[in-house]
Amino acid sequence: MFEPPVQRVIDELARLPGIGRKTAQRLAFHLLHVEAVDAVRLGQSIIDLRDQVRLCVRCFNVTAEEQCAICRDPRRDPTVMCVVERAQDIAVIERTQEFSGRYHVLGGAISPIEGIGPEQLRMKELVARIGAEGVTEVIAATNPTVEGDTTALYIARLLKPLGVTVSRLASGLPVGGDLDYADEITIGRALAGRRPL
Repeated sequence: MFEPPVQRVIDELARLPGIGRKTAQRLAFHLLHVEAVDAVRLGQSIIDLRDQVRLCVRCFNVTAEEQCAICRDPRRDPTVMCVVERAQDIAVIERTQEFSGRYHVLGGAISPIEGIGPEQLRMKELVARIGAEGVTEVIAATNPTVEGDTTALYIARLLKPLGVTVSRLASGLPVGGDLDYADEITIGRALAGRRPL
């Protein structure tokens, strides 16, 4: 429908999560009309993202260093670990300013329908960190979905024999919701009111 260079940008933008065809079209035409330096800066920031960002060797958060800023911070409590599904969930919890421990990113949730079992997640790395780092409490901060609940229960069964207290974020988060869409107050209350599994 549009000239090939415009259509290619629309097609690529439409592949992004949450971006439909109409939004992709509006964004493409916006990029066409901004100053060239702004469009180049956006393109370069995407290239830099792909070239410079990697996973933390310890917790699997995103970082430009070998370890992320949270793992390098000596003020963090090493005995408490918050287990999340995705790296972006860390930012949601950090905004509450209620948690001062360390994190572990699983890389997803158990979902037999999608063929994701514990073997496809970073469960072995989680168990290895428990003993090596002296962790005494693990907060299962998986999403309040069937998959997130299944993952949290699996974590509890996996870690309780090791003498670790396993808790889950308390109510306040909507069932079937996503941590990324919850506000800081709701997440803060859920952290403060976590309960054992």
